[in-house]
Amino acid sequence: MEEKKFIGVRKDEYNVKQFVKLMFGKGKVSRVTIEYTPVGERIVVSTHRPGWIIGRKGEKIAELTEILKKRFKMENPHVDIEEIAHPEFDSQLVADDIAITLERFGSSKYKAASYRALSRIKNGGALGAEIRTAGKLPSDRAKAWRFAFGYLKKTGDAAKMVDRAETIAQTKQGVIGIKVAILAPGIKMCDQITVDEEMLEAVRKNTTFKEVEETVKKVKAKRKEAMR
Repeated sequence: MEEKKFIGVRKDEYNVKQFVKLMFGKGKVSRVTIEYTPVGERIVVSTHRPGWIIGRKGEKIAELTEILKKRFKMENPHVDIEEIAHPEFDSQLVADDIAITLERFGSSKYKAASYRALSRIKNGGALGAEIRTAGKLPSDRAKAWRFAFGYLKKTGDAAKMVDRAETIAQTKQGVIGIKVAILAPGIKMCDQITVDEEMLEAVRKNTTFKEVEETVKKVKAKRKEAMR
């Protein structure tokens, strides 16, 4: 019985999140988070256009609040806006932007849209990014294309630091799937090795390969502990 109740709650949360995104349109909302507090439900809408979401004198927020009460049976919903300062590092916004371009100008623009998005991410200083498009693409060579640059972890705990998202573009030729993964600047990876004076000095004091390897492990462990 508890399992069914848990699934029902998660299903309702998913419906609320999808409705909020559809209400404001593709490319306006990155993610929707629902938090439960003693005084009611707190819905956090992450966007790079807070003025668009709020509306004049907060009319859109008031409209959304009323819909959440009547349609989704929320007792006391409170909508908060979280502004995204760097939309070029938000994978969902980047994926939605590519999808909007394809829906507006056609699937033949998938290369231009992908390279333009990748250029914005790279110029912003990201450590790495990957864009994948697949579906009804006008290509004789392949029906899936990959655009990437830089460093991007795909396995292990370090892969959790990569921001990933996906969406679809409804074009006249058919559906195109878009996946985006971004490793934002400033993220310190737990397995990253930085060769600095401290590392070089520690290596100079050792002679054998085994001693050097042990020294590197100790320095990495020390830095990993400092990051916590």
